[in-house]
Amino acid sequence: MKIVILESLKIPEERIQELAQPLIEAGHEFKYYSEKTTDPDEMIKRCQGADIITLANNPFPEEVLDQLDMVKYINVAFTGVDHIPLIQAKDRDILVSNAAGYANTAVAELVLGMTLNLFRQIKASDQEVRMTQEFPGIRQGFEIKGKTVGIIGTGKIGKETAKLFKAFGAHLMGFNRSRDPELIQMGMNYSSLEELLVKSDIITIHLPLNRETQQFFGEDQLRAMKKSAVLINCARGPIVDSDALAKALIEGEIAGAGIDVFDSEAPLREDHPLLSAPNTLLSPHIGYFTHEAMDLRALIAFENIYKFLGNKPQNLI
Repeated sequence: MKIVILESLKIPEERIQELAQPLIEAGHEFKYYSEKTTDPDEMIKRCQGADIITLANNPFPEEVLDQLDMVKYINVAFTGVDHIPLIQAKDRDILVSNAAGYANTAVAELVLGMTLNLFRQIKASDQEVRMTQEFPGIRQGFEIKGKTVGIIGTGKIGKETAKLFKAFGAHLMGFNRSRDPELIQMGMNYSSLEELLVKSDIITIHLPLNRETQQFFGEDQLRAMKKSAVLINCARGPIVDSDALAKALIEGEIAGAGIDVFDSEAPLREDHPLLSAPNTLLSPHIGYFTHEAMDLRALIAFENIYKFLGNKPQNLI
């Protein structure tokens, strides 16, 4: 079979060759592209004749898949798959899998980092110390211990986040379609979304992006939150209404927000509402991006390929 990795997996190329060596020895044609392309014609050229295509978070347009007759399997080295034409793939009986789980720790730790930054005003304090003689004075912060953390979506990343907050001494509330027995045993109180919004001091979102979650968190949800609460979104940008969030921050409806994901990837447009919103910590979609997570992602992606070739596909969407 012809196996193509369409974009860099962000690990050394020697590591890629090491993971691919059994494929090559088994007689498969293997091609790795270390440079990402968004040009549909170039994507078609790279994937022409491929049976298996692996990519990460680079959008894979319908027009590209239309021109590829041999594809049997799309292997997404990423958690979200909203950038893949899933309906088109299903109609053509093309299997699609993801690499869920590779960034559980990375994302959860960023959520904690953003919360600590907002609660202790670390970013602002650093900037003010650098003002030397114009230093305005120290900022009084808050502790996570004893606070209530509302986790919207208690899948693998939400669960890992809950464990970290629990270690800090926080109380846990959860909103999810199903209830995780381990989290309940750990002390999580599952509730309605309305109750979670009203009672939480910290709200962190861990939902996939789909039709049901598009603009899931908007003006009504923000208005229901405590004025002293902070919102963290390290999931997917379109889940949160950015305009409504900026308005809530400007009007003091909530105390702060940590946002790692947006409607589009950075750089943001100059008039993006969150750029001028107060008490806001922004990062350019780095939640998944650690050295450890990238290596684990590659391992999962290659394991997906080997399982597919062995007629035991895993991590299917």
